[in-house]
Amino acid sequence: MPDSASVTSTLLPALPSLGTQAERLIESGVHEIAGLSAAEVRAVAAAPAEDGALLAVHPEHAPAAALAPLLRHDGRPGFVVTDMTDVDLFAPLDTLTLPDAPLYVLTGLDRGDGMANWSPDEALPALTAQDRTPLLLSEGIHWVLQQPAVLERNHCFMTIGSRLRKANGGLDSRTPAIWLSNGTGRDGRERRNAPKVGWCWAGNRHTWLGFASTAGRRGR
Repeated sequence: MPDSASVTSTLLPALPSLGTQAERLIESGVHEIAGLSAAEVRAVAAAPAEDGALLAVHPEHAPAAALAPLLRHDGRPGFVVTDMTDVDLFAPLDTLTLPDAPLYVLTGLDRGDGMANWSPDEALPALTAQDRTPLLLSEGIHWVLQQPAVLERNHCFMTIGSRLRKANGGLDSRTPAIWLSNGTGRDGRERRNAPKVGWCWAGNRHTWLGFASTAGRRGR
C-alpha cells in the first residue's frame, strides 16, 4: 500500500450555490428524469447549506445511465463504456446510508488526489478510518455536471461507493470511475476528451485516478 493516507486534492474551482445548481439540474432535464417538478427542486435548494455543498438526486430516482449523457467536456457529451451495460445495477455499499429523500446534499467533497496510485481495495478502509465515505457513481456524475473542471487530464476519480453485488452475495470486481476518454479503441476518435463512465478492477492501481469522497450526506 502507498505510504500516504491523505485524500487531499489540488485546489478546484468552488461549486456554485445550491440555487444555481438547481437551475442547472432543471436546464439539463434531471428533474424530469427524477419525476420531480422544477418547483420541488428549487424549494429544496432554497434551504440553507454550507459553502461547497453539492445537490444530488437519489440514484433510485436518477440512474447513472440517464445522467452520463448530460455531461460535457470540450464540447463532447458524456457516455458509459460499452462493456458496462449493467451500470445501473451498481448500488451503494451496505456500509453507506443515503438520506430517505429524492434530493439530498453532500458536504466536504474531495477528489482524493492524494490516493492516486492506490487500489480501491486499499482506499476504502483508509477513507473509513478518516470518517469519510466514497462517492456513489451518480454523485460523481452530479459533481462533474455542476463543476466540469473537476475532471482534468491525469486527475480524474473513482466512485467506489457504488458496487455490483453478485448472485452469491460477493462483490463484482469492477469499481466505477469517471475520467476523460483518450478516443481510442471502442470509444472512437470522436469521443476524445469526452467524460467517460467506466470501471477498473478493485485490486488495480492507477496513477491518474483519485478516490472521490464526502464528509457527509444530509436530506433536504
